Amino acid sequence: MSSANIPYFCEGIQYFGAALPGADDYAAQPVIAGGQRAIANPRDPQAVYQTLLGADALRYLTLQMTGAKASGHPGGFASSAEAYAALVMLGHTNIVTEVGHHAPGFYSAMFLDSSLEDMGIRTVQELRARYREKHGLLGHLSGAIPGILAPAGPLGQGQHFAMAGAMLHPGTLFPFTVGDGGMGEPYVLNAMMHFHVAYPKITNFLPTLIWNGYSQEHHSMVSLLTDDEMIAYWKGHGFEAVYLVDARQFDDTNQSGAFVDSTRFSFEQRLAFTGAVLDTMNTAAQSALNGKPTVFIIKQLKGAGVHALGAKSHNLYAQHTLENADVIAGLQRRALTPAAWQIVRDNFSRAGGGPASRTAVTESVLTLPALTNLPLQDFAVGESKIPTTAMGVLVGAVGKQDPRFLVTNADGNEASAIGNINEALKIRHPTEDALYHQTPQGQVYEPLNEDACAGLAVALSLFGGRSLWCSYESFAINGLPIWQTVTQAMAELRRKTPSTITLFTAGALEQGRNGWTHQRPEIEAYFAAMMRNGNIFPLFPVDANMIQAAYAWALETFNKGIVITASKSPLPVRTTLEQSRHALAEGAITLLEHKGEKTIVLAVVGDMILLPVFEAAEKLKAAGLGVRVVAVVSPRRLYRATDVAWDTCAEPDHQFLDDQRFNALFDGDVLLGVSGGPSATLEPVMLRTRAVRRDVFAWKRGETTASPAEIMAFNGLTGENLARRAQELAGV
Repeated sequence: MSSANIPYFCEGIQYFGAALPGADDYAAQPVIAGGQRAIANPRDPQAVYQTLLGADALRYLTLQMTGAKASGHPGGFASSAEAYAALVMLGHTNIVTEVGHHAPGFYSAMFLDSSLEDMGIRTVQELRARYREKHGLLGHLSGAIPGILAPAGPLGQGQHFAMAGAMLHPGTLFPFTVGDGGMGEPYVLNAMMHFHVAYPKITNFLPTLIWNGYSQEHHSMVSLLTDDEMIAYWKGHGFEAVYLVDARQFDDTNQSGAFVDSTRFSFEQRLAFTGAVLDTMNTAAQSALNGKPTVFIIKQLKGAGVHALGAKSHNLYAQHTLENADVIAGLQRRALTPAAWQIVRDNFSRAGGGPASRTAVTESVLTLPALTNLPLQDFAVGESKIPTTAMGVLVGAVGKQDPRFLVTNADGNEASAIGNINEALKIRHPTEDALYHQTPQGQVYEPLNEDACAGLAVALSLFGGRSLWCSYESFAINGLPIWQTVTQAMAELRRKTPSTITLFTAGALEQGRNGWTHQRPEIEAYFAAMMRNGNIFPLFPVDANMIQAAYAWALETFNKGIVITASKSPLPVRTTLEQSRHALAEGAITLLEHKGEKTIVLAVVGDMILLPVFEAAEKLKAAGLGVRVVAVVSPRRLYRATDVAWDTCAEPDHQFLDDQRFNALFDGDVLLGVSGGPSATLEPVMLRTRAVRRDVFAWKRGETTASPAEIMAFNGLTGENLARRAQELAGV
């Protein structure tokens, strides 16, 4: 075969095949002509034929790419190939997935539409070389890859991105693929059901179930359902229209079992199956776009068309190189002619208006309303105010100025002393009730599970909108997997997007009577570990003024994960607004300083924990010792620049407290680190301090108690204990 007849991007393809039957009639030219966005008629035989070519091209690239590294996951995506190709040919290219293992297939699609050329991947050879390599194509999806809308790794997350896209971009369809292995993850269908009730008019997202009978290493838990039972399952979760295409109905090769491989059909039946997928997908897409909660299901055996079938197709192992007989056979079965490759490239690069790297909604910055004149209140030092309530006033103002802004909370805002958010923005609920501040148009979303709360909030931020996730500190852990996924994605993005902001309240010290079920401050260690990522900022405002400054600062940032942890109890105001801004910029602030014979530095993380700390300070002063109470407000600022991967982040933040100012805050004869949560948040202080004599007081374990003072005493966090240990270290 003359190289002159081979398109440039095909360099690296190992096998070309003979023309498929009917090529002269149905693949003489691309069915999506230049200037068009989609096929004109899903029942056009030419469109069906070229959709099949697209599916085979996706399978071939997926297998050759993974085979080049003997690593990765070709089987799951292979069973979705006709569905994915159909979406592209119909012009619906804002496609999300919850299946990180489908990454090779999505990368193949981005290669075919030329999106990957934006990162220097122009040929199949380069695609192979940069798969699963640094600065290349990650093993699981990342929004850093041109044309990829959202990350995918932990299962059960894709629906959040699709729903966020649908909210922010009415009229655009957001299909997302979900595997039957991942469908059993907590809250996937539950989250969509709640969303449909809350937003009955937002239906422009399309779950696309890849029902292939297997999970990663065994049969899926829904593999024994009949087609009717699967349809009933989705209808029972609020989907009014369920469209299912079962490959078995087209089988003419007598395959056994409920799940079959369509690539083994006769060519005529392959076309019939592909045509059914294309036509039904078009019907499903129009249903979703026209106001009906809709799902599309493709039922086809896992691994269809690649090197193995069932769960055995999920992974490539060390032996599955491009010299492996099974891999070779899989590639040769799917091999296309150079002309067919060019047809697929032309169709995919025109679908949806151009390559996804140019046309996907996440490839540009979403225009947002400006936030002006936020009603910050400068409370007088010495007053007693509830920090969370003070922040709630600002949250309400943000929602008034930005109608797309959304607040999410599983336990209810009133329980966190931010009922003023509900009063200002209203809970989104189909039952109108003024007593509970409920209205169908509200901006407060309360699905009663943290995964759904965190998922929709962070997805909105990733897709360019503003949001706030509020949670009890003790329960937030259930939503953190997707929060972490998105914050990591934000660190890699090639565009600006508003930071994802959280407010965690009702900390362990406030939750005595609820017992250990509500006392889980260990979550703060999670964020402490993530600070080294470079774009994670846990903030610990000490009072009602500082929490306002913290939120106002967070609203002006991009591509960061900002966690505000504060109490819902009245606490003394210890700083002015101006001092609060300074504390956030520096990372810490001196709240009390008393000169004495020796200097005891109390470095403190938290607000309520300051009560026993100030008690200890008075005891130390009475003993004639000098004491300095320093609030650690933004521990990320207190690291050394070399401790943090800030320079690898999008929108890098390289502001760290220099040694001179750090020493001015923390130098002393004795340093006691004190935290109402874990000690991990004090790490930057302990790393840099020059104090030889030092110790840490931190949370140990929860217990049922009658008051915050009693739970603090249970953990040894009393003024008496702090003062005694400081004196021991000082040798007095």
